[in-house]
Amino acid sequence: MRSMQWDIFCKVVDNFGDIGVCWRLAADLSARGQRVRLWVDDSAALAWMAHGACAGVQVLPWPKSMDVNVLETTPCDVLIETFGCDAAPDFIAACARIHSATGIKPLWINLEYLSAEPYVARSHGLANLLSSGPAVGWHKVFYYPGFTSGTGGLLREPDLARRQSAFDREAWLKRQAIDWHGETLVSLFCYEPPALEQLLTKLEQNGINGRPAHLLVAAGRATEAVKSLLALKKPRNAHHIGLQPNEYGRKQLSISYLPQLSQTDFDHLLWACNINFVRGEDSMVRAIWAGKPFIWQIYPQNDGAHGPKLEAFLDMLAAPYCLRAFHNAWNGLAGDVLPPLPELTSWQQTIFAACTRLALQPDLTTGLIEYALKNR
Repeated sequence: MRSMQWDIFCKVVDNFGDIGVCWRLAADLSARGQRVRLWVDDSAALAWMAHGACAGVQVLPWPKSMDVNVLETTPCDVLIETFGCDAAPDFIAACARIHSATGIKPLWINLEYLSAEPYVARSHGLANLLSSGPAVGWHKVFYYPGFTSGTGGLLREPDLARRQSAFDREAWLKRQAIDWHGETLVSLFCYEPPALEQLLTKLEQNGINGRPAHLLVAAGRATEAVKSLLALKKPRNAHHIGLQPNEYGRKQLSISYLPQLSQTDFDHLLWACNINFVRGEDSMVRAIWAGKPFIWQIYPQNDGAHGPKLEAFLDMLAAPYCLRAFHNAWNGLAGDVLPPLPELTSWQQTIFAACTRLALQPDLTTGLIEYALKNR
């Protein structure tokens, strides 16, 4: 396979989902023999997320000025703007100057947000002719990740299944200093869902199907949200990492707060747990590949666009009513009462069927490389 130079542009808006997707894509391209420059306006999260450098990926600050000489040695073959961000104007101007001198110009791709809504298949691969600027007359292609064969697919590394099958759950929990005694493990990666207090109460009272639950809470907003709710109940020992049930009167629930996890360890968290609560797009895709029962908190939007997007996702899953009802309540889209957790066996079957079906489709990185090779 011919190695190409990929230039990926990422602006970190909030919550690190954008840089998370961009890093996974950059690392996957590199693992397949491609050369990648990742231009980012804030790379701080990569210190813990990427867990070290990746051969073949060069992380660079967002270019505020650029001489054409920077690109003459390794011209850009594929330019990717992610999630609606515009590539740096000076980078485009430099590419245009190289084109004027050599006739070489990059394949320009706008990598869009992930959705299961019907417009994705209709819009995937459409091109926009630029009518102004230094790249006037060039085309920008809109590339949509998705859940059907008519879209760009989902990020999935070629060795993912092998790594997952070799995963040692107990060894990983021990490395994370999690005091586990066979409880049902539940990961919690969320914003501030309206029903979080109800979930904690349900777990405190009943665990999972009558079995004690151990909640593994992700660093950041999830930890802050849980601790805030527990503080209202005035616990005696709020600093404890593994909360002792008798100290809080929670006979069916214990809680561990996790440090910031690399992407590798986040995958391990999802593989280790029996149930996963995830948020945003990247973690939802990783929860699918984990093949475990999960609940997705979609990013809330002021115009309510997240409601139809969630429904389309649940349609894609072929989710039964109980799973739909829980998702809608968890996302604050239906009533104030959180329903019981779906029955685990049918929940598992639903997720496993979707995971198996989606794994048969080409992955996002494969699709991008093949598209670039055909259209570059």
